[in-house]
Amino acid sequence: QVQLVESGGGLVQPGGSLRLSCKASQIIRSIFPIDWYRQAPGKERELVASIGSDGSTNYVDSVKGRFIISRDNAKNTCYLQMNSLKREDTAVYYCYIAAMGVWGQGTLVTVSS
Repeated sequence: QVQLVESGGGLVQPGGSLRLSCKASQIIRSIFPIDWYRQAPGKERELVASIGSDGSTNYVDSVKGRFIISRDNAKNTCYLQMNSLKREDTAVYYCYIAAMGVWGQGTLVTVSS
């Protein structure tokens, strides 16, 4: 069973940047789309960004123009570059591969001054 491990979360001031990483324990076939979700306190988990096998990307409206999702299949890693962070981006961020039904454990991002 493949495992996903997120890293890169932490405390950042509004307007700052973070890059999250999601590393798979096994080779992830390039055909599998990878998603980043987040869950803020008291809210439902929401889809933030997705990247397809062809590199196509999709974003929730609230992060368009600020977040960039990418993948490095050779490193079995997916990234989420988060720029111009806002307080409302505070959440636990999870990566997910639907084709395998696998979630990571999550990494906490806190945007606060």
